[in-house]
Amino acid sequence: MSHDTRPESELTRRAVVAGTGLLAVSAALAACTNNQQPGAAPGSQASSPASQAPPDTSTTPAPAGEHLGSTADIPVGGGKVFADNKVVVTQPTAGTFKGFTAICTHQGCTVNKVADGTIDCPCHGSKFAVADGSVVHGPAQRPLASRQITVSGDEVLLQA
Repeated sequence: MSHDTRPESELTRRAVVAGTGLLAVSAALAACTNNQQPGAAPGSQASSPASQAPPDTSTTPAPAGEHLGSTADIPVGGGKVFADNKVVVTQPTAGTFKGFTAICTHQGCTVNKVADGTIDCPCHGSKFAVADGSVVHGPAQRPLASRQITVSGDEVLLQA
């Protein structure tokens, strides 16, 4: 068994330096978590001075997500296949948009159209409901998996 032969003061300095580093990291994380300005007292909320102008909303960044298309491209009661993104976006009722994978659950073919209230696979004839991706006509036995999409204004975005 080895015994540390360094003086006790050196061990204490090392502990103080390590503890100070941990304290600095903890303080930085706490400030970020609380959205505090540097130098703000713990527990205080950052506020803007009364003389500061309100934020310019015209430069608000675009919502995150991959642009698929316009809501005008998605007919009510139907949908559109975005084959490059392997996603189908439907609009079962006016203003309600749903996203599903474009990969058929039967044998992995890509669905190719949305017609008469169903999402259709060309390989073996499976059909899925535009409202929820459930199987309307086999041979597929499992519904299409949901894909997260968002609508911002008239833009349809695919979320990662």
